[in-house]
Amino acid sequence: MNTEECTVLIVDDEPNIVEVVSAYLQRELYKVVTASDGEEALRMINQHGPDLIVLDVMLPKLDGLEVCRRVRASSNTPIIMLTARGEETDKLVGLGIGADDYITKPFSPRELVARIKAVLRRAQGVATPEPGADETLRFPSLKINPRTRSVETDKGHVELTAKEFDLLFFLASHAHEVFTRTQLLDQVWDYSYYGDTSTVTVHIRRLREKIEPDPMRPKYIKTVWGVGYKFEK
Repeated sequence: MNTEECTVLIVDDEPNIVEVVSAYLQRELYKVVTASDGEEALRMINQHGPDLIVLDVMLPKLDGLEVCRRVRASSNTPIIMLTARGEETDKLVGLGIGADDYITKPFSPRELVARIKAVLRRAQGVATPEPGADETLRFPSLKINPRTRSVETDKGHVELTAKEFDLLFFLASHAHEVFTRTQLLDQVWDYSYYGDTSTVTVHIRRLREKIEPDPMRPKYIKTVWGVGYKFEK
């Protein structure tokens, strides 16, 4: 998908942030729509069906976390949360309810555009595949199809966010290899990531809740204490 075909919704109640980010995105030929509160954001989502949402946590009428929850109830549209510096709880909660990424205020507009491009590239499945990356991965009670970006367990189809799928597919494609959280940030988040490793921790927890028969005793995604994670067949 070309940038001209991509619509980005910016949701923030600070006009200067909306204006600057809009200008940078329009310079990259994205179509931009905006909202200044949570209720308006939901209306714009229904009206425009954006390809990606940049969503501030602190919003009038309906906060960004609640907007994220409502979007995730019916859609896997990629979401990048904007959080205030030091609001670690907001970051973890946002990732926990399905945000694909977050960026901390104050931020560089160029960095945000880079994040948007990376998240869209992954969501649209246009990253350069590795050899054999189009083949469905099959395990007992788990099937991962990279062509359709779909996952099935014994319980049926599993809804994953774009980043959750990327993380699962990467680990499953490198079964038995151990990766640190930093390595997973570098490999899966597709750019020089400035976030912290709690991003990986939260995504791993959500994946276990969705694909593991018993998330407390994971069968597939194993923790290697003091190192990171690995996928066991």
